[in-house]
Amino acid sequence: MTRASAAVIVAIALAVGLTLRLVRLDVRPMHHDEANQAVKFGALLERGEYAYDARDHHGPTLYYLTLPFAWLRGQATLASLDEWTLRVMPAAFGTATILLLSLSPAGVGRTAVAAGAMLMALSPAMVFYSRMYIQESMFACFALTFAIAIGRATTERGVRWPVVAGIAAGLAAATKETSAIVIPASLAACALAWWSLGATRPSDAPANARWRIALLVGLVAGAGIAALFYSSFLAHPRDALEPFRAAATYFQRGVSPAGHVHPWHYYLGLLSWSSSGGLRWTEAVVLVLAAVGAVTAWTAPDPSRPETAFWRRYLTGNAAITLAIFSAIPYKTPWNLLPFYTLTIVAAGIGVSALAQATTSRRLRVLLAGVLAMASAHLGWQAWRASVVYASDPRNPYVYAQTVPDAIRMAARIRDLAALHREREQMQVTVIATPDEQWPLPWYLRSMTHVGYWTDTNGAPDLNAPVIVSSMGHTERLDAALGERYVSEFFGLRPDVLLTLYVERGLWDRFLARAAGGGG
Repeated sequence: MTRASAAVIVAIALAVGLTLRLVRLDVRPMHHDEANQAVKFGALLERGEYAYDARDHHGPTLYYLTLPFAWLRGQATLASLDEWTLRVMPAAFGTATILLLSLSPAGVGRTAVAAGAMLMALSPAMVFYSRMYIQESMFACFALTFAIAIGRATTERGVRWPVVAGIAAGLAAATKETSAIVIPASLAACALAWWSLGATRPSDAPANARWRIALLVGLVAGAGIAALFYSSFLAHPRDALEPFRAAATYFQRGVSPAGHVHPWHYYLGLLSWSSSGGLRWTEAVVLVLAAVGAVTAWTAPDPSRPETAFWRRYLTGNAAITLAIFSAIPYKTPWNLLPFYTLTIVAAGIGVSALAQATTSRRLRVLLAGVLAMASAHLGWQAWRASVVYASDPRNPYVYAQTVPDAIRMAARIRDLAALHREREQMQVTVIATPDEQWPLPWYLRSMTHVGYWTDTNGAPDLNAPVIVSSMGHTERLDAALGERYVSEFFGLRPDVLLTLYVERGLWDRFLARAAGGGG
């Protein structure tokens, strides 16, 4: 493939990938994880307050790197934020990951880079999770940057790539604790690929003395970046050491999880085939192409092209090692697949290149291009369905503990009731539910200033509030306590999770009168 052809394909992939990641960003209700982090970001935006929590929420980069997007849109408070402002940041990093493949050296090959970029742009999983206000698309971007940089630092002289690798490692570490998996996995895969080539290793490798200097510079850069973020840019210097305290928490959560336990083949099953309620989904073409890339890289290397052999073994080995580790960990959520799936897509691009090089027949190459074009179109169609048409549908395999649209209707009902109350947005709302059943209400009620949250009916919750929201576990006691003074409705929060909305009867009557009069 010519340089111009590869550049055109990457440019098309970038445009298509950006469109899929940005169009109708607010179509899906806020997941409770998104809402939780949005409220945490609100504290940073309004008051400059951020402190790393070693037990939850992951690293600080998500919040700090969202600030420019809020500033550009003139939003300075939590109440003024919207879904687009929050989600555009991970969408931007998801798109940047496509462009990262252009940093690959000549040894990877233009065909592999172009094919990988297109698959990255159209992958339903990559698109769907790039549209969520969570750390994963950022983390995958930093992890891939580190993988490419550490490979180039191994095969090229100078300190540029070790510094890039260090910065990427620091950003990955400041984004999510699973950097303790992906960074060592990249180093192990790089060492394995280097060792496997023996005497045929690339000749332009750095000298030992220069390698030690480059390594030191990279380590300093990475540690400095991570320390800056975790210490809130030196506002809380002691917090720079908090990730070490968090390590035990996340290790325990991974090996002995209380929830989110799935079998070892969960990720492969999710990507290869899913069928529910008449909807079918598959990214099997990526997995098959990645397998082709791995097999050809490790069984049929070209001894006359040691750099190509190194890069193909390194990248496919990195994908395999990372997949194996994530699959072995009992704790699994679907968005955790992004770090290894990003590498798998790169391996799939290598598989496309291997198939193209396997024949000199122009007819067969045209046929291969046609098949890949149809497969890419199918992936893009699925990405649109997953991210827009069925964005919150439980039949969508990428949807996981997703807030249902009924929860938005409940929040809208509460705001409509507040508009009829004398105190308007200062109307008291009492929420009595377990923490996992409270979210994402704090996001949807963010403009209301007097919303109180309790986990049970003890602790003096205000049972005289005009509006009370309760989980089903408390309805029997509340029905008895509230009697005929309140009217109740039921709303869905997530699949199989209901909340009860209690409305003071006088306020409810005003709401009905307004609705009957055509005012709402």
